[in-house]
Amino acid sequence: MFDAAKHLGAVTRAVEDSTHEGTPVKVVVASRTYPTDVADLWSAITDPERIPRWFAPVSGDLRLGGRYQVEGNAGGEITACDEPKHFSLTWEFAGDTSWVDVHLEEAPDGTTLTLRHAADVRDNEHMTTYGPGAVGVGWELGLMGLAEHLATGTTIPHEGVEGWGASAEGQSFMSGAATEWGEADAATSDDPSASRAAAARTAAFYTGAEPPA
Repeated sequence: MFDAAKHLGAVTRAVEDSTHEGTPVKVVVASRTYPTDVADLWSAITDPERIPRWFAPVSGDLRLGGRYQVEGNAGGEITACDEPKHFSLTWEFAGDTSWVDVHLEEAPDGTTLTLRHAADVRDNEHMTTYGPGAVGVGWELGLMGLAEHLATGTTIPHEGVEGWGASAEGQSFMSGAATEWGEADAATSDDPSASRAAAARTAAFYTGAEPPA
């Protein structure tokens, strides 16, 4: 259904240690360039009628200060909006709050989208277990869906994506993305082996494989 190698190679990944309003955070940074202009990409990621064509239905008040809800996933508040190049929001899920920033920038071959997802690292058992890939793989699936939507102008069938995820190609994509996020984390980590072990657990989580000991 999708070319896993093509999509994996289209994403630039980085992991940063930073702070958010004084809170120590781990930041997952994913960038991808799309062959379209800023206005079209902005519409694809903010128009509630287009978002479900590549992501999931989003309800709520999609304006600065409004609250949104992703169907079956996180909700939160839109905390900044500079149309058509930047927005920020809180990402509230399972009792935890993290922070998402999205920037669009003109590029020679289209528009580059850079997504930054910052998570509190204090007593964060989930991050310790799975590392940055815990959110990185999920966002890469979204960036892939966005690429397919922009290329075809059509709605990406959610049932088809679920079936593809269980295929050899889908499993390869998710395990490959997890590995790449492990390497991005290892590049700045004091314990690269722990980064790679967390990535292996992330790959097992997404593919349904037996988690490593």
